[in-house]
Amino acid sequence: MAKVRVRPETNTLFLDFSFRGKRCKEQTALKDTPANRRTLEAFANRIKREMAKGTFQYRAFFPDSPRAAQFDDSPAVAPLVGVDTPATPATGKALTTPTLGEFSETWYQENLPRWRQTHAETVQGTLRQHILPRLGERMLSDISRADLLAFRAELGKQTGKAGSALSPSRINHIMTPLRMLLAEASERYEFVTPFRNIKPLRLPKLDIQPLSLDEVHRALDVIRKDWHPYLATRFFTGMRTGEINALEWKHIDFDQDLILVRQSIVQGRLESTKTDGSMRDIPMVPLVRMALLEQRKLVPEGCRWVFAQSNGEPINLVNFTNRVWHPLLRHLGLAARRPYQTRHTAATLMLASGENPEWVARTLGHANTEMLFRVYSRYVPNLTRNDGKAFTGLVSASSVQSGGTSPAKDTKHSPTTPLSVLTRKQLEALVAQLQQQ
Repeated sequence: MAKVRVRPETNTLFLDFSFRGKRCKEQTALKDTPANRRTLEAFANRIKREMAKGTFQYRAFFPDSPRAAQFDDSPAVAPLVGVDTPATPATGKALTTPTLGEFSETWYQENLPRWRQTHAETVQGTLRQHILPRLGERMLSDISRADLLAFRAELGKQTGKAGSALSPSRINHIMTPLRMLLAEASERYEFVTPFRNIKPLRLPKLDIQPLSLDEVHRALDVIRKDWHPYLATRFFTGMRTGEINALEWKHIDFDQDLILVRQSIVQGRLESTKTDGSMRDIPMVPLVRMALLEQRKLVPEGCRWVFAQSNGEPINLVNFTNRVWHPLLRHLGLAARRPYQTRHTAATLMLASGENPEWVARTLGHANTEMLFRVYSRYVPNLTRNDGKAFTGLVSASSVQSGGTSPAKDTKHSPTTPLSVLTRKQLEALVAQLQQQ
């Protein structure tokens, strides 16, 4: 389908469409105005109709285009078809699209520049291990919704490295490149993507195991001195493992008390942060500042990494987990859990302290607060108070103010004083007084 797009550098419109499996772009001199858009959209609709009839002639529409010569040596062909149109009106014969295997290489190479290297390797592995063996020989336009559902069901029967069934999360990650590939192919070859209305598998609720503030302090009291700064920074910043292991001294701003998160170590490689939201500045609380000042005395002079091993390389997660983290938990009598729980610990402590959820989300590198409320909300009341007491006290206080029936008639708060003008301490005192009666 021909689309009208705008070139930002010139603010002029151009047509973007596919013909015979090739992407075509034809520039115009029209500025991006509503009137010019309507004119060019009408022209694009003519192209679409001609393609539908199988009578589209490239040179007839774009006589001066250098690309027209590519299509002069053979007669026009009808458009590629979707699942509901098996043949073209012009020939009555079903047209062919590339196979999924053929197009996957084109799609992969086109997207490679915008992917991180580790992500590109993951996509390539997913294609080779799962998608291509099952669907690689199928024509793109022949793949149906039923085929995709059957493929997903087969994934559910496979086992992973540990011998257990693939998790819903893993299956969704396998299906994602396939969805993206078919979406691009459907735009390019003019057929309806079979991924319509196929939703990702529902994921079980994330089970997190944050440490309490008391457990955090117990851990910091007994941890080896050379690991104390590292663990304190993890507990009180919520940084991801790859982010804190990739931290360099140039990213520590002691003047502004900020930690600049700019990169991450992924599968042993130093890469930019995962998303724009992950690139952030984390305020240092006093404990973190003290830990980093302590760490600066521990590392050799000239070492670029804030937290390094004895050989000068960034901390190895496996080494830390097996030799420091798990022995520490056993010593404290705590249940085994991943080091990533330090991030969950920081999140719950921030929320329990009453920090604004939007600030917490930015500090953790989340795009929004959705995950905070979905994952951490049930831990906050347990870390602060019995949920509902403050609300009960406020409702009771408002009943006193309005002269309603309440056992708290003898409160020192004057019924004529609006609750809205009370200070926080006055309101807390009032609530405490009401709870004692």
